[in-house]
Formats: sequence, C-alpha cells, structure tokens
Amino acid sequence: MSRIVSFGEIMMKLSPSGVRRFSQAGQLNILYSGSEANVSAALRQWGQDSVHVTRFPDNDLGHAAQASWTSLGVDMRHVQFGGERLGLYFVENGALMRSTRIIYDRLPSSFASSERGMYDWEQILAGCDWFHWSGITPALSSGAAAALLEGIQVCNSKKIPVSGDINYRSGLWRYGKTPGQIMEPMIAGSSVIVAGPGDTKKILDIEPASDTSDPFESVSRQLMARFPRITHVISSSRENITATHNRLLGMLWDGSELKVSRTYDLDNIVERIGSGDALIAGFIHGRLKGWDEQRSLDLAVAAAAIKHSIEGDVCLASLDEVLEVMEGGSGGKIKR
Repeated sequence: MSRIVSFGEIMMKLSPSGVRRFSQAGQLNILYSGSEANVSAALRQWGQDSVHVTRFPDNDLGHAAQASWTSLGVDMRHVQFGGERLGLYFVENGALMRSTRIIYDRLPSSFASSERGMYDWEQILAGCDWFHWSGITPALSSGAAAALLEGIQVCNSKKIPVSGDINYRSGLWRYGKTPGQIMEPMIAGSSVIVAGPGDTKKILDIEPASDTSDPFESVSRQLMARFPRITHVISSSRENITATHNRLLGMLWDGSELKVSRTYDLDNIVERIGSGDALIAGFIHGRLKGWDEQRSLDLAVAAAAIKHSIEGDVCLASLDEVLEVMEGGSGGKIKR
C-alpha cells in the first residue's frame, strides 16, 4: 500500500434529478466533490492509503463534507477549519445534443482563504509516496496558490513524485495574475503533467510546431524541454458525438515514445464529470504498482471509461472492475 496526498477544494454539488433543467427543479440533490479529492477517493477504492488536505468552514456543512469523504475511506485528519463558507457548484446534466451546464459559486470560500504556512507540509508529507494537485487550486486565490507551491517544494526536497492536472478554468483566475505567472513553478516541480495542446497554449503559450504530425507529442516535447523534472505527459482525446455518447482514448509521452490506449465507445453516459480524475488516479496506481507506462496508461483510460457509468464525481469502481474493462470484458452481463 502506498500513501498518496492530494490538496484541493471540496465543494457542495447541487443538481436536479436525472436530466431535468434548472428551471424544472423543485429540489436539488447534494453531493460533495473536488477534483483532487476525487483522485484520492478512487485510489482508496483500489487499496491505496489516500490522504486529502483541504479547508472547510467550521459549521455543519463543513463537517458534513468532511464526513462524506471520511466515509469513502479517505484520511481527512489534516483538514483545516475556518473561513467564511463552503464553495458550491450547480450541475444541469445534458442529454442528446443538449450539453451539461455547470455554474460555480465558490468564492470567497474557506479553501480559497488558504495561505502559505497554514498547512504543516513536513508532517502531512511524512511517509508520502505521491502528491497530486490540479490547476483549479492556484486559480482560486494567491493564498491557495502559495500554499500549494509550498507543498510542492517540500515534495521536491523529499524526492516525492508530484502529478499535476493543469486543467484551465476560464471562469476562475480573477485575482490579477495570469495562469502562466502562477503555475510555472508548480509545473516545474512536477514529474507527471496532465495537459493537452489547448491547456499548454492558454497557460504556457506552448503550441504545436507548425510542421508536426502529432500536436500532443509536439507540446509534450516542449514541456519537457522547458521543465526538466517532467518525466511523463498524459492527455485524453474525446470525440463528443452527443452529451451522452462520446469516444475516448488516452495518450502518453515518456520523453522518447508516444503511447496510445484503445478507444472506448461510450454510449448512454451516466456521468462524465470526474472522468479526468479517474484517469490520473489510474495512472498513479499503475506507476506505484511498478507497471510500465503502457499498462499504466491502459488502466488510466479504463478507469476514465468506467467512470462514465457511475453517478456522482468519484470513480466508485473496484480495481477488478477496472481491470475487466481494460482487458476487454465490458459486456455488462449480470454477475451473481
């Protein structure tokens, strides 16, 4: 069992039942979710020791959010309490040609009021085998960004592998700094980066070379040249046929060779949110088990694929279920 630490906000997710529109909703269902925490929860399902670090308001909602993740087996002992409020987001699930819609109401949240020095990273990272972050955290506030960078710097001093999903959220980044200004040192401190050409262009002004045959390989090469600590770049490619019918594959650049997964045809999607978190969780699990890059990528994409069949944002699939999908056994037969 390996110990994985993640850092990021957990919010309250509010959504109408089924595929109702907001205008049709007489009530909203409540879940608690956060990108980095989703990664830790998936890894916990697969037998890893998962720790999530965050900050909640010291009220009933904050304690309910903590209890929700504790019930998934995630170690929440390093949670901080304080600040003004729990972040919210509202989700209207799409269907057919109607896209899923998300509305954020997350500022000024308790987590966004995080600051450098607030978290005892030396204690938190004792015995840690992997650290995970995402680009959502530094987008929330300069304080949250400073706290994250402090954690990454301690990981580097301890030679702990760091993964970062640099997903760009255009609705955030409202405190006067550009994503590149803030995230460069975080990316520089990471060994695994989840990013595609769209993210690298918006955040780092890295775009595919004009003469390239593969845009992902081109930006991956440039990332590694600019940030020598990076050993792997991962991305997914999604074909959106409708809101409930996608095709998905994964790609990995290891510095010398491009690796590609099989393509999954995902019809009748139940929930797409959280599939990217399942992807990086699968890759982390494979690498911590000593698997090679191709097998780790295959596990990652299988986890992302099966996540589309599960309500909520967490990949609540057992490792056996993910392996069955990875090995082609996805017929959906009844198991008795």
